[in-house]
Amino acid sequence: MENDVGQEIADALGLLLRRTTREHLYRGLTEGLGEGVDELTYPVLSGLARTGPCSAAELAPEVGLDRSGVTRRASRLEDAGLVRREPDPADRRAALLILTEQGEAVVAESRRRLAGRIEAALGSWPAAEARTFAHQLHRFVTDGPFADG
Repeated sequence: MENDVGQEIADALGLLLRRTTREHLYRGLTEGLGEGVDELTYPVLSGLARTGPCSAAELAPEVGLDRSGVTRRASRLEDAGLVRREPDPADRRAALLILTEQGEAVVAESRRRLAGRIEAALGSWPAAEARTFAHQLHRFVTDGPFADG
């Protein structure tokens, strides 16, 4: 086996994790979802859905941006009514970014679209093979080189 399997997976992950791949995917997921929602702001919306309320500084590493990038994108989302800011009770100098109900609905729709695209891509696979792939991918992400700690 040597490194053949590892290299094949590394090559596939390289394609999957490319910025252009993500931007293309996000563009499709956000199309028609309203003002302020696009491939640039989607990571902030999605990140807030995963983390819950947090500051721009806390969200930045989660979404792969610096604090100022998160702040700019959050401002666009706030103008669109998808995010609101509240004072951080733990640090009066900071503000928490919080999804609004409308923001939560946009995230839910984008996740529905993503799941639909994945299901469509696996449509020609036998159902048992698709379930096995899902299980093994989850296991790889949870226990593999991306695992925390």
